[in-house]
This record gives sequence, structure tokens and C-alpha cells, in this order.
Amino acid sequence: MSSENLHEAREDLPEDIIDKHRAITSLIEEFDAVDWYDQRAAVTQDAELKAILIHNRNEEMEHAAMVLEWLRRRYPVIDEHLRTYLYCEGDILEAEEVATGKVDEDEAPAAGTSRPAATAAGDGSLGIGSLRDA
Repeated sequence: MSSENLHEAREDLPEDIIDKHRAITSLIEEFDAVDWYDQRAAVTQDAELKAILIHNRNEEMEHAAMVLEWLRRRYPVIDEHLRTYLYCEGDILEAEEVATGKVDEDEAPAAGTSRPAATAAGDGSLGIGSLRDA
């Protein structure tokens, strides 16, 4: 797999790029494992083994989410894209058109349905601010 190897000489790369590479490689490996467990669980006839495989698959999803969050915290462009598309409702491509200004939000079909969740509250929050005051 090409993602396992660096494309430039290691000594020429700053450590933050090496760490980003490690994270991306780990993310790929976690999603590969999810795929493998899904396939194995789909074909096994043993109910107990199926349950174990599904449990293991879900653990891999957790690991992937942790690495993705690590990347989000360190790379503003990733953060921006996740805030635009993650949890958006409606058509994802419409959300992209609204986010990039290709279409005004009011002009998008079913206006408002493709609004990214991060801006749904109107203040840029993810809608969890009230939890902090609880």
C-alpha cells in the first residue's frame, strides 16, 4: 500500500508531517479492519462468532474516530471540512455548493435541509453549548 511509505526522504520532512502520515496510515488501517470484520461477520454462520466480529468491528470504528479527531484538532482545513459535511442534513453535494458559495443557501433545493450542522444554530456552535452550563 502506498500510504505505508513516505514519498519524500524522511530526513527532509518535519516531525509534524511524519506524525500526520502516521495518523493517516492508522486511519486507513482502522477502516481496512472495519471492512474485514464486516465481510467476515456477513458470511459466518456461527452467531457467537458473528457477535464477536461485530464487536471488534465497532472497536475499530472507535479507533478511527479517535485518530480523525486527532487530525481535526491539528489541521484547520480538516476541521473546516468536517464542520461543513459531518452531520449535515440533506444532499451532501448541495451542502458543498452552499459552503463554497456556488449556490446561495436560499436557492438550494429544499432550502435549509443541506445546512451543515455546525451552522444550524446560527452561531457556529455544534449546538452543545447548553451542556456546558448544566
